[in-house]
Amino acid sequence: MTERRPQTWILTGSVENFRTSRERGFDVVGLKERRRRLAEQVEPGDRIVFYVTKVQAFGAIARITGELYEDRAQIWPGKPGKRDDYPWRFVAEPELVLDEERFVAAEPLAGQLEHVRKWPAEHWHLAFQGQLRTVSEHDAELVETRMREAATAGERGAAAAA
Repeated sequence: MTERRPQTWILTGSVENFRTSRERGFDVVGLKERRRRLAEQVEPGDRIVFYVTKVQAFGAIARITGELYEDRAQIWPGKPGKRDDYPWRFVAEPELVLDEERFVAAEPLAGQLEHVRKWPAEHWHLAFQGQLRTVSEHDAELVETRMREAATAGERGAAAAA
């Protein structure tokens, strides 16, 4: 039996939920009530790329460090009038967190992402509906590379301003 390679997942969420996760240091990842079956597929070592709706951009990468557990204590604000405790949770640690002004826009990458090719080009954003999906190694590497470039550009800009 071959050993499972770590997967990269795209987690879609609001900017408010992203900010809450950032304030906590990306120490926990929570999935919606109706995502239990997907949650059961996530394993320690897997990576989560945070895709932020409205701004349609990638903002952080975290690594799952613990097994799935259930907890209904509210952490994330969710959508007004649509409470969801995101009860399927994992302990995590941040790998890369961008400041909001450094988020990597998804649209310029859409044509290069294998996952997005399932939709007509003009409807690329449909690839990021639903809370969670796995992506290929190609897509994971492309997104991570662009995010690391954005982080490095931010560090150079901060050093130049100092």
